[in-house]
Amino acid sequence: MTSSLKRFIDRTTMYRLVLYYLAVLAAAALVLGFLGVLPYPPVSLGYAIVVLAAAAWAANELLARLFGAPANYESAVITALILALILPPPVAFDAGGTAFLALLALLAMASKYVFSYGKKHFFNPAAFAVGVAGLALGAGATWWVGGNLALLPLVVSGGLLVVYKLRRFDLVLAFFAAALATVAATSLDSVAGIQATVLHSPLFFLAFAMLTEPLTMPPTRGTRIAYGALVGALFAPAAHIGAFYFSPETALLAGNVFSYAASQKRRSTLALVERRKLARGIYEFVFRPDRPLTFSPGQYLEWTLGKVPFDSRGNRRYFTIASAPGEENVRLGVRFYEKPSAFKRALAALPREGTLSVASLAGDFTLPKDGKRKLAFIAGGIGVTPFASMARHMILSGETRDAVLLYSSRTAEEVAYGDIFARAAREGLRTVYAITDGPAMLPGARQGMIDAAFIGREIPDYRERLFYLSGPPGMVDAMKRALRRLDVPRRSVKTDYFPGLA
Repeated sequence: MTSSLKRFIDRTTMYRLVLYYLAVLAAAALVLGFLGVLPYPPVSLGYAIVVLAAAAWAANELLARLFGAPANYESAVITALILALILPPPVAFDAGGTAFLALLALLAMASKYVFSYGKKHFFNPAAFAVGVAGLALGAGATWWVGGNLALLPLVVSGGLLVVYKLRRFDLVLAFFAAALATVAATSLDSVAGIQATVLHSPLFFLAFAMLTEPLTMPPTRGTRIAYGALVGALFAPAAHIGAFYFSPETALLAGNVFSYAASQKRRSTLALVERRKLARGIYEFVFRPDRPLTFSPGQYLEWTLGKVPFDSRGNRRYFTIASAPGEENVRLGVRFYEKPSAFKRALAALPREGTLSVASLAGDFTLPKDGKRKLAFIAGGIGVTPFASMARHMILSGETRDAVLLYSSRTAEEVAYGDIFARAAREGLRTVYAITDGPAMLPGARQGMIDAAFIGREIPDYRERLFYLSGPPGMVDAMKRALRRLDVPRRSVKTDYFPGLA
């Protein structure tokens, strides 16, 4: 992958990347329809896209107002594009076909608000709409986007970018393995069955565009793998329970039920209590939750602001929780650059008692259950946030850990949470600051960058430790290379990741 493409992916939020992916597929389908490669005229397909997008947008706005929930317009457009790519488009301006498309868009948006608990939906909206239409009206999806060889290269290449962005290869591979194994086991000719599934089914589109939706995905690696395997096994054409045969959409809906059972059940509302400056360009926002949040130190949430001026990256972001479990308030640490996004400007302008919502608790970047395991934390910039949560947890619980934190910052003025790390020293956390562009004026600070020599010098027993890496993607990649040079096993390295830099 080229550095420029990687930079683009890292700087683009997950939802916006999926939107681009679907828009490219829709544009390609319009061109192929014009060339006669697809059986759908571009006028009909374009008409379907417009109707679905307009209906989904309007329904989302209305339902968000009725239910007092934050509206996300990207989500409405994404759902509309998915429906356009799996439903046969009607003849342009046909009243019956138009009404059917509008109904499905309404069903999809209703699933987010009506069929939800605690303002958190548990069905993939597009899958819910076509599933209900298929069962109730006998007119479901044809999944034509997955059966066309001309579109397959775009489906796969764009989908791989989405999975790379999410770092959810474990989920997708579990889905593929289970689906193809089930097809092979239930086909008279296993080779022909697998070939047909790979080339002429929605296998890739379902996995890349729908299975990976964060809001309906389980929070941990083990449950994600089980989720992918379940949907994959039910995806096979012969999968059935009695007389009921699963379709791609009902397979995904069944997986959504499992995911819901294994996930946080509610969306929470947070009210701003305090805003304080931690360091140059870094602020901490302290929120009062409407109910206690249950999480592990190092996990992240999806944070949604209700109203944000136009922002090319939407009104949702993923941030690691900076507070410890058991604290009364929820803390968020954010770095502000010279030209912050509209989201960050809206966050900075949030008044006292102003609210935002959080959901989709996830992440495996958590402390090991074995409290005697030696640990090494390496942080860059605002990537120190999960370690602040862990340090606060150690202080609050009195839990002692043999841990070393190497914290890289450009200047001493940009170091955050120094007071927390100093207090956590009593619980076994030793902190070493690496200052790259200025004098090392902090206790325990060194000048220079963290590299293999730095790690070896400051952590002589590094081979005995479990490493946690958190920071900008380039920094994390550099630290992984440094640890490889030190012959640290891959199984002893954990990297922090959440879908979307802010």
